[in-house]
Amino acid sequence: MRKWWLWSGTKMLHRAALSSCVGITARCLLAHVRTTASSNFICFPGTPHQNVRHWSNIPFITMPLMRSHGKPFAHRSELKHAKRIVVKLGSAVVTRGDECGLALGRLASIVEQVSVLQNQGREMMIVTSGAVAFGKQRLRHEILLSQSVRQALHSGQNQLKDMQVPVLEARACAAAGQSGLMALYEAMFTQYSICAAQILVTNLDFHDEQKRRNLNGTLHELLRMNIVPIINTNDAVVPPPEPNSDLQGVNVISIKDNDSLAARLAVEMKADLIIVLSDVEGLFNSPPGSDDAKLIDIFYPGDQQSVTFGTKSRVGMGGMEAKVKAALWALQGGTSVVIANGTYPKISGHVITDIVEGKKVGTFFSEVKPAGPTVEQQAEMARTGGRNLATLLPEQRAEIIFHLADLLTDHREEILSANKKDLEEAEDKGRLAPPLLKRLSLSTAKLNSLAIGLRQIAASSQDSVGRVLRRTRIAKDLELEQVTVPIGVLLVIFESRPDCLPQVSALAIASGNGLLLKGGKEASNTNQILYRLTQEALSLHGVRDTVQLVNTREEVEDLCRLNKLIDLIIPRGSSQLVRDIEKAAKGIPVMGHSEGICHVYVDSEASVEKVTRIVRDSKCEYPAACNAMETLLIHRDILRTPLFDQIIDMLRVEQVKIHAGPRFASYLTFSPSEVRSLRTEYGDLECCLEVVDGVQDAIEHIHKYGSSHTDAIITENEQIAEYFLQHVDSACVFWNTSTRFSDGYRFGLGAEVGISTARIHARGPVGIEGLLTTKWILRGENHVVSDFSEQGSKKYLHEKLPVPQTSSI
Repeated sequence: MRKWWLWSGTKMLHRAALSSCVGITARCLLAHVRTTASSNFICFPGTPHQNVRHWSNIPFITMPLMRSHGKPFAHRSELKHAKRIVVKLGSAVVTRGDECGLALGRLASIVEQVSVLQNQGREMMIVTSGAVAFGKQRLRHEILLSQSVRQALHSGQNQLKDMQVPVLEARACAAAGQSGLMALYEAMFTQYSICAAQILVTNLDFHDEQKRRNLNGTLHELLRMNIVPIINTNDAVVPPPEPNSDLQGVNVISIKDNDSLAARLAVEMKADLIIVLSDVEGLFNSPPGSDDAKLIDIFYPGDQQSVTFGTKSRVGMGGMEAKVKAALWALQGGTSVVIANGTYPKISGHVITDIVEGKKVGTFFSEVKPAGPTVEQQAEMARTGGRNLATLLPEQRAEIIFHLADLLTDHREEILSANKKDLEEAEDKGRLAPPLLKRLSLSTAKLNSLAIGLRQIAASSQDSVGRVLRRTRIAKDLELEQVTVPIGVLLVIFESRPDCLPQVSALAIASGNGLLLKGGKEASNTNQILYRLTQEALSLHGVRDTVQLVNTREEVEDLCRLNKLIDLIIPRGSSQLVRDIEKAAKGIPVMGHSEGICHVYVDSEASVEKVTRIVRDSKCEYPAACNAMETLLIHRDILRTPLFDQIIDMLRVEQVKIHAGPRFASYLTFSPSEVRSLRTEYGDLECCLEVVDGVQDAIEHIHKYGSSHTDAIITENEQIAEYFLQHVDSACVFWNTSTRFSDGYRFGLGAEVGISTARIHARGPVGIEGLLTTKWILRGENHVVSDFSEQGSKKYLHEKLPVPQTSSI
């Protein structure tokens, strides 16, 4: 037989030995050779040659991933640095629900994700189940086929339906299924130009030192050659596990199942991460499906006493308890572990790549406990605090807000000093655009205005919670009330605007809601001092936990998945932030607007004096605001008039860059830069200028290209103005006023949590009223529905009763 040699300097790997050891074909190796640089990878027949480049020169790695193995990762965000990763596929993940055959869709998704990570330059290994299920499918088919032939010959067709498949022995199924399983993996990985190699092991391979070294060497060579090892216990010959050698230390673990196999291999190979895919979302504190079961986000050594384990999976050797033991053993050996659900790729998405990207998927095992509470604990604290807050007297809630306003004034210098530090850091790093820097900046005037707004909220909140909206006498001695109550727990995500923190806190306090705050890191110093002052104000009446500032490394997308803990999400930031949150929110309503494309329409009967003042204020007073004008609509009769010239001159003096709309550009020989899109929110000293035929044309333009935020008309014709006000379908519609009036403080709401363009619950600037919902209270006297049936003795009255003017709480 002709022998091939693969060279690594003075070290060579015999192809025939490699094939027999790991099941990799010469065709796969040669295909891999052809895909690599010929100058760096040498494969040739005959005897070894001495002048060969080392393996380290092979350009397999496509991205820098350097990490010295030692301690496991402390936080999820560090998982993106994992270079060597073991993916363990449980039986429930690989097999179909009938336990006969493989779940090909899931397997294809997993192979795709592993290939993506492998092509990034990571070293991927798979510990897989599935041979028994695949073999069972093949053997059942063969047995049924054999039985059908025999029965057809001896009994006729009528007895075929009575055939029964005998119970199949697992070892025989494994023997029949191993080759097919590996062939499937090879076929799938080939689609991504990746080679795979099969390795079958037993517990004895780890107890025999020579075999252990051989296995370790083979795996290292495969990883160096950019080949994905597919590892499985050799279930065709596997002996029973040794009873007294399970989890006795870092160097000893009995290979009872693929969980322990994955842990042992990961530690042996100094892997950075094990991803254990099962049929549950992760580790729960009690059996999944039980009433009080909660998914554990991060599990720490020593927390086993707080977990009640259920029965094992429907298939496979181990259960969750086995997975946790193996995970803790691997963690002790320096490898990070995540247990997650791999059975629903259409729902869970790309779970493997999501985990490596640091997303909050499954249960992460860590040795480092955070200094403070988790975000889930913070949400629970906010809910409890909010419920206690709602039971306070209105005067007590108002007193907290008044005290917060005083603290902002008393600690003005400390706040401005922290804000200056944030501004300096942002400018040094150059990570914020000028409009965002302006939003980040606080001043004495801003703080004074903020304090005034908070006092307005306190004064107007006296009858917000518990206010009776409707009273009805259903029948004699049976009265119904509809009263206002808090929504629950609010999550407010804001960026580059620290003044949002006390504003939103005051509104949450006034409405009796718990509050989670997630601010941008660019304002971290300012947010910390403002949060400390908010906590101090809440302590006045013992409800300090009501407002929580999230300081952990939680990603916004992860927060949006807490649908059992959060009742409403309110984003305050860029249109991109709002869109991202709306996309990421899982079953949680989002209140806000994705864009602020505000229009000002200058009618042919507009006042010359009013036009320049209103347009200047709408665009130039604060161009970064969401209520700033972005599109100026001009009646065509105004073109080439002194009024038009005054508008253009004013915008030029204010250094506003004009983008010509298509119709406006058609009137000009030399026009400004033509607008790329009529749906643009500039957020700066830029605007679109477009020509319309009249008020109806202006309304149609606003409906087509606007964002239903704020739109205004400038005209002296009252009939046209009223037509505009009634027909424009936006949250705020103005006549002869600046769009900048669209603001909770200017509306007299004290402050706002944001401006909503939604159609339900709240619209426009959202103050206290928008943070309340209702509940029904029914008071009776031994009433039952059967009394009101046709044969009953009582009749419905449904009388409207007067509503009291004071709070019922």
